Amino acid sequence: MGKRKLITGIVVGAVVGGITALFDGDTRSYTKQRISRCKDMSSHVVRNPADAVNNVKQSVDKFYETFSYQAENAVNALEQVEQTLGTVSDKLSSKRK
Repeated sequence: MGKRKLITGIVVGAVVGGITALFDGDTRSYTKQRISRCKDMSSHVVRNPADAVNNVKQSVDKFYETFSYQAENAVNALEQVEQTLGTVSDKLSSKRK
């Protein structure tokens, strides 16, 4: 019950906030432009689904390449930290003997 009231309150607050913001002329103009752009983009996707699929594929490929590159960098950094800790640990062990 509490969860439902929270979600309802958030939605109502967002709607009221959005309507209140539209009293400003600049906000209305910006909103109109964004809705028009969204409509144009969705119309293009409906008319050219192959382009949309190709764009999504390219985006996923780019994301995968970037993710792989960053993961490699993270692994290399962890290996360097591990080597440094090993060196420090060896030095401390040799000093204790």
